[in-house]
Amino acid sequence: MIKRLFLSVVVASLLFSCGDNDGKPILSQSVGNINNVKVIVTKDQWQGAIGDALRDVLADPVYGLPREEPKFSIDQIPPEAFSGFLLKNRIYLKIKPADSASLTIVKDPYARPQTGIIVTGRSQTQIANLIIDNEERIVTAFKEQELVANQSRIKKALKKTDSLQKVFGVKLNFPNAYRYAEQKPDFFWMRKELKRSGNMNITVYEVPLEAIDKDTLTIKNIIRMRDSIGGKKIPVDDGRFITERAFSPYLQETEIDGKLAYETKGTWEVDGRYMAGPFVNYAVRDEKNGRYLILEGFIFSPSQDQRDNMFELESILKSARLR
Repeated sequence: MIKRLFLSVVVASLLFSCGDNDGKPILSQSVGNINNVKVIVTKDQWQGAIGDALRDVLADPVYGLPREEPKFSIDQIPPEAFSGFLLKNRIYLKIKPADSASLTIVKDPYARPQTGIIVTGRSQTQIANLIIDNEERIVTAFKEQELVANQSRIKKALKKTDSLQKVFGVKLNFPNAYRYAEQKPDFFWMRKELKRSGNMNITVYEVPLEAIDKDTLTIKNIIRMRDSIGGKKIPVDDGRFITERAFSPYLQETEIDGKLAYETKGTWEVDGRYMAGPFVNYAVRDEKNGRYLILEGFIFSPSQDQRDNMFELESILKSARLR
């Protein structure tokens, strides 16, 4: 009897200790492919104004890819089917009829990590307008969640980066599947071969602050810089590795490791040859060391979709931590 009582107390203690300190219930691991969002709407809503708004926001083409691919892959789920295993999807958006219009972002309601967006309203028009008006908020919430998920997956099998840290003073998390194609005092190049065809690439180098800050023409200075260094350091047959002239790159300010960084997205090409692909370039302003640290990812994979591979490269580059 005493033994049974003791075991009951131990089991109860274990169950209690497995929960969060604040008393929240234990949640299972979330699931889902990267950049795949479940939208919980009725058939009428999906075929009406709400569905149009959701597709406009979530399936908008990704900037900088050689062919059109949506920001997210979308699966429509009827409200009555959103239960059981489907509740564990890492990102979802749910439409709920209500007297008042609202858009709420919820974290970890059914699984962890998880981001859900609940949109309410009286009519299809009201809900559709709310979705369109909050496009940036919706996309940012889902992309932030997917970035964390991707970086967590990458951490499961990391490549050693001692030499990279020694030369450039930066720690970068990237998988074992990448190999060092080049390790020089002024240029590192890492490459991963893709299963079907093509490859994914990461380059790291540095330039003086004045290479980008010498005037207000930031985008032109970045293009000139990457064309000069890429053209010399990336070996190709019968041409030079440069920024595609016919495609205007996209530039925005962001942060990496708490430092100002210029994010440039566009298409690279080999001058004079039919070779091209997407790239993302981060010029991280490192005032302490009087430099811009350049982190770039690019893909050559003409026969495959490239959205998720580019997102992997972004996830790797955004993991950078500078000394």
